[in-house]
Amino acid sequence: MEQTLEGSDVAESFEGEPYARRLPPEFALTGTSYEEHDDQGIEKVYFDAWQNDELAADDLWCKASWLSFEDDDASLRFRFSFGMEGYEDVAADPERQMWAAKLTDAIFPESAAVTAHAGLNALLAHMLDCERLAFAERIVYFNAPNGGAQMHHDVERGHDGVVFAQMSGSTFWLALSKPKLLDEIDAYLAAAPAEQWGDLRALAKDRQALACYLEERDHELAEQLLDRTPDFFRHLIERGYAYVLRPGDVLLMPQYSLDTCVWHSVICLGDEAGEGLSFALKRGP
Repeated sequence: MEQTLEGSDVAESFEGEPYARRLPPEFALTGTSYEEHDDQGIEKVYFDAWQNDELAADDLWCKASWLSFEDDDASLRFRFSFGMEGYEDVAADPERQMWAAKLTDAIFPESAAVTAHAGLNALLAHMLDCERLAFAERIVYFNAPNGGAQMHHDVERGHDGVVFAQMSGSTFWLALSKPKLLDEIDAYLAAAPAEQWGDLRALAKDRQALACYLEERDHELAEQLLDRTPDFFRHLIERGYAYVLRPGDVLLMPQYSLDTCVWHSVICLGDEAGEGLSFALKRGP
């Protein structure tokens, strides 16, 4: 994180210590791209995975991105995946998904705090009613002071949920299922002065229409309430949807469907950036 904020190329960092020592010979760094088409993107580093002199998985990558568009927010994320971002159905290729996960383990060995924690794995398997878990798409977050993420969900086909583990620092979360979020929007609007939120009130009269509107890329009417209205923020806190995560804390967010997924927002607490692991979950075979 510090090297990236200082302007170092991510690929050069991975080729230096300690990353060069951590990366096993199965992984070959094949290239890099500077994400000029993405306003939040910084750099994407590509790898191929080899096994017994045969190509096991190609076009794996780690992408470094800013978390926001704000100049005073130094929050970063390092996302591990493969293929064409935004177009490829990653759930359809579990083999490359597995190799991308191995790449995460090599570069960020602290991943084992989640993947190798017997008690946590047993609890998650029990909650998902399965014998084995797979930790699929993986992101390593560094939430910085004055930063965080606005209200959103992480639904992706083939995934059952997301587990977030706070490794250092502290974060504040608002997290609630989509049905409860719709309930709280209704409750807040009902108590607000009648002259406020006219357009949103008209939309919210049809619950299904509001639910669909939240899934649109541009849902400014809802964003104004969810992300830029302190009174609604306070409303959700008073209704019990607030959480503070400190090192060692874990939050599980079901993300199975658009109808029931957990919506959440995150804010960094304190004066120093903290690290968090955010791994998608799916039931294993």
